[in-house]
Amino acid sequence: MNWHDLLTALALLLIFEGLMPFASPESLKKVYKSMVETPESTLRKIGLASIVAGLVLLYLT
Repeated sequence: MNWHDLLTALALLLIFEGLMPFASPESLKKVYKSMVETPESTLRKIGLASIVAGLVLLYLT
């Protein structure tokens, strides 16, 4: 892996992260409000599942 690949991945991350606030900021606010009410243990499990899914996808590619 080189710097070009890393910067490409970072650019794609920023693009995907910016889609929801741009397309539907009101929906994003509702999601954030529900996240505040979600227990930390549940958020940690969701985060871990996301990390594992990302690692599996990275391995497969």
